[in-house]
Amino acid sequence: MQREEIDLLIIGAGLSGIGQACHMTQKCKDKSFVVVEARDSIGGTWDLFRYPGIRSDSDMFTFGYRFRPWKSAKDVAPGQEILDYLNDTIDEFAVRDRIRLGTRVTDLDWSSTKKRWNATVRPANGEPYLIVAKFVSSCTGYYNYEHGYLPEWPGFDAFGGQIAHPQHWPKDLDYDGKRVVVIGSGATAVTIVPAMAQKAAHVTMLQRSPTYILSRPGEDGFAKWLNRLLPWPAAWKLARIKNILLSIYMWNISKRKPQGMRKFLRKMAVDALPEGFDVDTHFNPDYDPWDQRLCLIPDGDFYEAIRTGQASVVTDEIDHFTSTGIHTKNGEDIAADIVVPATGLQVQFLGGVAATLDGVPINPADHMVYRGMMLSNVPNFIVTFGYSNASWTLKADLTSDFVCRILNRAANKSSDVVMPVLNGLAVGDQPLVSLKSGYLERAKSQLPKTSDERPWKNYENYIADMMSIRYGKVEDGVLRFS
Repeated sequence: MQREEIDLLIIGAGLSGIGQACHMTQKCKDKSFVVVEARDSIGGTWDLFRYPGIRSDSDMFTFGYRFRPWKSAKDVAPGQEILDYLNDTIDEFAVRDRIRLGTRVTDLDWSSTKKRWNATVRPANGEPYLIVAKFVSSCTGYYNYEHGYLPEWPGFDAFGGQIAHPQHWPKDLDYDGKRVVVIGSGATAVTIVPAMAQKAAHVTMLQRSPTYILSRPGEDGFAKWLNRLLPWPAAWKLARIKNILLSIYMWNISKRKPQGMRKFLRKMAVDALPEGFDVDTHFNPDYDPWDQRLCLIPDGDFYEAIRTGQASVVTDEIDHFTSTGIHTKNGEDIAADIVVPATGLQVQFLGGVAATLDGVPINPADHMVYRGMMLSNVPNFIVTFGYSNASWTLKADLTSDFVCRILNRAANKSSDVVMPVLNGLAVGDQPLVSLKSGYLERAKSQLPKTSDERPWKNYENYIADMMSIRYGKVEDGVLRFS
C-alpha cells in the first residue's frame, strides 16, 4: 500500500475543514497538510441539503469566517450564497489543490511506537493508500451525512403520495399546486414551510410539540448604516461584535429570566399572526427558551405564510399514515400529496471513522473534552464541535487557531506527542451540549463528556472560549508535550 507523510490530516471539507485549511496557510506555512472529503464536492451541509429555502440558521456576520468578511448586508443567507462564499474562500487562500474529494478515511489508528496516526484512505476511484500524519483534525460535523432520523410510524408504507426527506431531497420535485405536510418543528421545518408555500396549494406543518421562534430582519440595518461611515471591513467587524454580544446576552437572559424571554417570544408571535390565532397551543413550548435551540426566521416569513393562509400548523401526534395522508391521535385527517419528514438528524461523532489507539477502539463517551476540542488521553487529535447556542463558525475559528498554536509549539519543542491528560479526574456524566433537543438526547451514549472543572468545562460562550483558547496558556499543566 502506498503511503505519504504529512504534518496534519484534516478530515472533512465543509465549513470547519475549509477554515482549518485556510488557517494553516496563514499560521503554519511550513507545515504540510491535506483535506480529505468523502463526498464529491466541498461545502458539507451547504452542498448536501438542497431543499427549498435552505439558509443559514445563524447570522452571517458570525457565521462567516473571522479572517474573511461576509461581503453582504444579508443577515440570513441562502444556502447557495454560503456555498459561493466557501468556494471563493478556497480560491482566495489557494487551498483547492489541498482538498481530495471523493476520498474517505475508513480507519484511523495511533501508533504509540511511531508517534503517528495511520489513516487508511479510500478514493472512490482508485486503490486505497496510507496517510501517516503527526496530527489529525476531525472537521466532519456531528451528524450522519448518509441517513437522517426517521421515526417508525404505523402505516408509513401505505402512503400513496411522495416522500421528500430534507437530507435526500428529490431532484426537480414538483410541488406546484400540491398539498404538502411538513412533519417537524425545528429549523428545517420553519425554513421549508414558507418556501414551499409560495407554489404549493397548501402547506401544513405537523408538530408534536411547539418550538420557540425568533424573527429578525433579513438584512442588518446596523451594518448598512455603519457602511455609510466606514469601509465595509470595519463595518462588518463592528456588526460582528454586536451580534456576538447580542447572542450571548439572549442566551444569558434566557437562562436567568426564562419567563421574560418566553413573554418576549410569545408577543413576537402574537404580533405577527392573525388575531385570535392559538399561539399558546402552537408556539408556546412547555420548556424554557434555549433548553432547545431557537429557530431563526428572516423578516417573519414563516409567520407571514400562516397569516396569508398559505400555510397552517397542527400540533398533534401521528396515529398512523393512510394512503392519502396522515391521521392524528386527536382524530384529524390531514390530506397530503407530499410528506416532508423534517424529523431531525442522526448524530455521528468523528464522521463514522473507525478510530483506534494501538488497535483499541476509541469510544468518545469514555472520554472528557478538553477546552471543547480534544479528547482526554488521546494524542495529537483535535475535534471541531461548534456552538449549539450561537454560530458554529465562532468555535470552529477558535479551534483552528489552537490547532496551529499546538503544531507550532510542538515543532519548537521537538515534541512528538501533544495530549490532554485527566490527572486522575474521573470521566463525569455531563453532556457535551446542554441542549435537550431530540437528536442530542438520542445520542448521549455516543458523545464525550464535560465537567465544571477547567479545562474540561465546555463554556458554550465565545468570549470565555476566546480568552481560554486564543489567549490562554497552551501548556497549562493538563495539555502535555512530550
